[in-house]
Amino acid sequence: MASLPLATLQQIQAQANRSGSHKSVILFWLSGGPSQIDMWDPKPDAPIEIRSPFDTISTSVPGVQFTEHLPRQAAIAHKMAVLRAVDCSASNHTPITMQAGNPLARRTNDGKDGGGYPSMGSVVAKFKGPNDPSMPAFVGLANSWVSDVYGAGHMGSKYEPVKGLELADKFKLPEGINLERLQNRADLREQFNTARKRLEGNQLLDQFDANAQRAVEMVLSGKVEQAFDVGQEPDSLRERYGRTSVGEKALLARRLVEAGVSFVLVSGAWGYFDHHGDNVRWGGIEKGLKPLLPRIDQVYPALIEDLEQRGMLDDTLVMMMGEFGRSPKINTQAGRDHWVPVMSMIMSGGGIAGGQVIGSTDRTGGEIKSGKVRPQDLAATTFKHLGIDLGTHWTDPQGRPTPIVQEGGKPVPGLI
Repeated sequence: MASLPLATLQQIQAQANRSGSHKSVILFWLSGGPSQIDMWDPKPDAPIEIRSPFDTISTSVPGVQFTEHLPRQAAIAHKMAVLRAVDCSASNHTPITMQAGNPLARRTNDGKDGGGYPSMGSVVAKFKGPNDPSMPAFVGLANSWVSDVYGAGHMGSKYEPVKGLELADKFKLPEGINLERLQNRADLREQFNTARKRLEGNQLLDQFDANAQRAVEMVLSGKVEQAFDVGQEPDSLRERYGRTSVGEKALLARRLVEAGVSFVLVSGAWGYFDHHGDNVRWGGIEKGLKPLLPRIDQVYPALIEDLEQRGMLDDTLVMMMGEFGRSPKINTQAGRDHWVPVMSMIMSGGGIAGGQVIGSTDRTGGEIKSGKVRPQDLAATTFKHLGIDLGTHWTDPQGRPTPIVQEGGKPVPGLI
């Protein structure tokens, strides 16, 4: 318990303005920037230097096609909304803008990245809190924290995401300690601290007492430890999700929202969708992207079907996206470069209307043609699903009220 960060305990404890619902969000973060043309917005009739080297296939929605390497997603397209005109012009090679759902939150490379604006998950931690008070509100499941998970900005450390991959073993009883001894030690500590407070009037000690007591309660309840124990799941289900990094994390994400976490972010690996070409770490389109597509093609439908079978799908909004798209033209290294004018993403669950495509791009897949969806529109859609008032403000360090939805963001029409 002593090794738990104070911010983690504060964030777990946050209860302000909880809606009382069991609605939650799972966000798959395709770190690096997934290629729209080679995934959800194929352009088979474009010139050879633009169209994907992959064939296209029909989906369960008439007239809608995906790349040939997403057959399982294609089979459940009637349960998905495909957003093909997401404006990521304010984004950069970081999670900041899109995870904040805010075009004012940007990478600036001056030590002030994000401008102090919080991520959507941190807003949820503050204004909704967890669905179960014994669980964290916002959990990140990522190996690379700085590049794949954006936090609370100036909203405060108590709303930072909990590092889920480090938390799993923090709530087990130490060897040789039983429940009675743990409670006795907690009682003894309380007596000592009460005596000290009478002498010192220490506010920090007050906070520590509350957090320490919260930690004791979490250990005693065993709920956090149970939620993180993916080993409780049958092998058949683990195989359905895939024995990959993103598969294991997605199954854990489902267990976490089932236990009461409100917002879970899943990233398979740092930068693994950054397919500039065969001369860089993650390779180009055929050598780099092609081997990855079956993994996310397996995990997304597995999660949707699992949530549906458990009666959780209507309460759980699932999104899959990255920071931007890829350039229409294939470069000399058989890859595609960063492309901020547009990207594609998919959504399911959360009561959204599936079986639809929102927005379109031009013949090259490089510019928005219709149905633009901005970062702030994604934030408004997410908060509406969670029952958070879109007119809500938080107070920055200068005492200024700051809207949780910036720049006129509105829920995406036709989704929720």
